[in-house]
Amino acid sequence: MLKRALPLCALALFLVGNPSSRAELFPNAEPEKSVVHITTFSQRPIWNEPWHFDHVRKATGTGFVIPGNRIMTNAHVVGWAKEILVRRHQDARSYVAKVKFIGHDCDLAILEVDDPLFFEGMKPLTLGDLPKVRSTVVTYGYPAGGDEISYTRGVVSRIEVQQYSHIQNRSFLVVQTDAAINPGNSGGPVIQDGKVVGVAFQGTHELENTGYFIPPPIIRHFLKDIKDGGYHGFPDSGILFSSLQNEAYRKYLKLAGNPGIGVRIDDVLPIPATKERIRIDDVLLQAGAYPVGSDGSVLYEGNRVNVGAVFDTAQSGDTVDLKIWRDGKEIAVKLPVYVYMKDRAEGSQYDHLPRYYIYGGLVFTPLCADYLETLGNDMGSGSDPDLLYELSFHGYEDPATRREEPVVLATILPHPVNADLQIRSRALVDAINGMRINSMEDVVRAFETSTNKFSVIEFMKQDRFESLEHAEAVKSNAEIMKSYGIGADRRL
Repeated sequence: MLKRALPLCALALFLVGNPSSRAELFPNAEPEKSVVHITTFSQRPIWNEPWHFDHVRKATGTGFVIPGNRIMTNAHVVGWAKEILVRRHQDARSYVAKVKFIGHDCDLAILEVDDPLFFEGMKPLTLGDLPKVRSTVVTYGYPAGGDEISYTRGVVSRIEVQQYSHIQNRSFLVVQTDAAINPGNSGGPVIQDGKVVGVAFQGTHELENTGYFIPPPIIRHFLKDIKDGGYHGFPDSGILFSSLQNEAYRKYLKLAGNPGIGVRIDDVLPIPATKERIRIDDVLLQAGAYPVGSDGSVLYEGNRVNVGAVFDTAQSGDTVDLKIWRDGKEIAVKLPVYVYMKDRAEGSQYDHLPRYYIYGGLVFTPLCADYLETLGNDMGSGSDPDLLYELSFHGYEDPATRREEPVVLATILPHPVNADLQIRSRALVDAINGMRINSMEDVVRAFETSTNKFSVIEFMKQDRFESLEHAEAVKSNAEIMKSYGIGADRRL
C-alpha cells in the first residue's frame, strides 16, 4: 500500500534531532528575522452539498521573505483562505496579506503585504542548491501555533520523486529529513549555509521522525513560471511507461546494448503533441541529458530518481529532447510539453467552487476526489469501487468511452415530487432522456430541452433508472430552493 503523505498543518510528528541555540547554528547570520508567522481563516465548500460551506477554520503556518518584498509559503497554508494575517519575528503587530500567486500542483504560494512598514529592515532570503544526502539542514518555523520561532537541525536522508499530498495526483522531487517538522512549520524555510534549500511541507503517519521539504529545482520552476504575471503549472510529458527488465521482451523490441537502459512506453495521454510523436512500444532511452534506466529512473544530481524529474525542469510549452528506440533503431524526438488538466478531478481542487445543478430536488455534481472525501472516503482505500473506477481508471483502460466530466447524483432534497425515488444518492449518471451524459452541461441540456412528459434518468450500475414527471419537477424547483434556503438551482 502506498504511504499517504499529509500536509504539515494536519500532521503531528515526534521531535527528533537536537534543537540547538541560534548562535551555535548560525554564528554570523540571523535568518529568523526574515521568517514570518502566518495565521489564516479559511472556509472550504462541502462537495456533496455544493451550495454550502464548512465552518471557518483558524490555522497557522510559516513563510519567509524573498527578493521583491514577497513572502513564500505553502499553497496548503493559504488555500481557501478568507483572511491572511502575517507577523514579523518578535513583533506583536499583525499585517493583512493577500495571495499574489499560488501553485496548487507544487504546493507553493507567494503573498504580498500592502503596508510597506512590514518589510522595513527585513533581509530577503536567497535560494541555494539541492542539498546533498547526509548533509545538515536547519528547519525554521512556528510549529503548533507557537509565538516564538523554532529551529531544528536535521540530516538529509533521501531525495526522491513523491506524491504531493496537497494536490494528491501530482508527484515531484522531494527531500526527506529527520529534522523536527511539525504542524505550523508548513511554508517555513529549510536553511543550509545561510541559503534556502527547501520549503517544509509534508510528512507521513507511517514513518516516525520523518519530514519532507520542497527542493530548489521545484521552487525555481515556480518562480520562473510567475515572471510573466501568472502561474501556469508544471507540464506533463503525456507518457506512461513500464519497466523493461525482461530480457525476452527487450529482444522482441529489437533492443540491443545496455540491458539497464530504457523503459517501454505503454500508453500516451490524450495530448495532441505527445500522440503525434510518441507510439506505444517505443522505448525511452534518454530524456534531456539523462539516460533512463530500465526501471524508469535517472541519475539526477547524484540521486537515483524517477524520470519525471527531468520533465519537471521544463516550463509549459518548452521542448524536451528525447532519444527513442523504435523499430530496431534509435531516433531523436523533440517533445513539446504542456500543462495537462483533463485529470484535474482526480486530485484535490482549489479556487473553483464545485459545480452543481438541481432538478426536482435531485442534486447533480461532477464526480471528483473532493466529492469522495466529503463522503468520508480516502482516495487510497475504502472508496466506493464504482465511483473510484470511473474517476481514476476508466479513462486509461477504455479511452474511447471515457467521459470528460462524469456526473453523480450527489443527494436528493426530499419533496413530494421525488418521494417515490429509490435511488437517493452516490449514483453515477449514464443518460438522461436518452442523452449520454459526458458533462454537467449535458445534464442541463437533457432536462431543459426535454418535451417528454416524463424525465428518465439512467444510472450506470446494473442498468437502474428513475423517472420524474417533467412539468411537476420544473414547477417544484422554486419551492424546493426556498424550503432548503438555496440561492440558486445551479452553479456551472
